[in-house]
Amino acid sequence: MSDTTPDAAASVPAKGRTPTWLVATISGLVGLFYAYAVWNAIGNLIETVGFYGEAGMSLTPLGWLVWIFAAVFPLLVWGAAFALAHRRAAHELLLVMITGLALVAVFWLNVVAYTTLNTTSLVS
Repeated sequence: MSDTTPDAAASVPAKGRTPTWLVATISGLVGLFYAYAVWNAIGNLIETVGFYGEAGMSLTPLGWLVWIFAAVFPLLVWGAAFALAHRRAAHELLLVMITGLALVAVFWLNVVAYTTLNTTSLVS
């Protein structure tokens, strides 16, 4: 009969596998930056709707799509980065999360540039 029980073996991470607490900590801390991107997009959507609403104008369907997708995109990227790297080493998880954050930053710059240069196509 063996001295190790299945429960005891399950609590010890496999060799080379990152502990769950470290995966959660890295994902959570980097996730705060992703959450800021979502918060910023929602804030800009509310500000845009309020500003043009006072002028008697409204967003076109394209305008709504751009701003809503700007809020959803960071969540999609965080989910994809987590799915790709949660079983890897801690430094690889961190690098994938930061790479995803860089992708979100580039996307945000594109949204800002597009909405600045094409305001007439987003508002009616």
